[in-house]
Amino acid sequence: MIRTAEFIKSVADIKTYKEESLRFSCPEICVAGRSNVGKSSFINMLTGRKKLAKTSSTPGRTRLLNLFDIDGGRFVLVDLPGYGYAKAAKSEIEKWSRLTDGYFAATETLAHTLALVDIRHEPTALDKQMIAYLYAAGRPFTVVATKADKLSRPKQQHARLAIAKALKIGADNVILTSSETGQGRDEVLARIEQVITPPNMM
Repeated sequence: MIRTAEFIKSVADIKTYKEESLRFSCPEICVAGRSNVGKSSFINMLTGRKKLAKTSSTPGRTRLLNLFDIDGGRFVLVDLPGYGYAKAAKSEIEKWSRLTDGYFAATETLAHTLALVDIRHEPTALDKQMIAYLYAAGRPFTVVATKADKLSRPKQQHARLAIAKALKIGADNVILTSSETGQGRDEVLARIEQVITPPNMM
């Protein structure tokens, strides 16, 4: 359960992130996904704060690392820039990529990555690249399929299996969510609790 969620800061470079990260010693949970996958809506649903993360109908809105303090330092939620926005300038795309790559290289307290994909579509090449990177880097992750309310229950389960197959992971590592209905919220929170709680506290 999340009791409080507060915006800390938006950072545009890794140097600033490193300086900011020295202020907290708690675990980090990062949220990754392509542009327009619904990251901001997912964060708002997860935290129970409708306007915590700014949402937009325009893809590519998240261009910075956005940091959120959860429950007064229990963990920090890190919103990564969305990837795969084709209409952005090449220089902007490269900047977002450097920021994301730099974050994964610099973070010392990342406990888990929530990798978001759109349940209505097969994972893109960039989605597969992200999962391959997390595997190669030894970064624990969970795939979160957003916008589940757009499909019927039978189609949701079919899509879950298709996503798992495309990403070469087990279907139990795909959580179906909806920012509209709150579906999957408890399951994601339980996963976060599992990864941030020390083994001797469980």
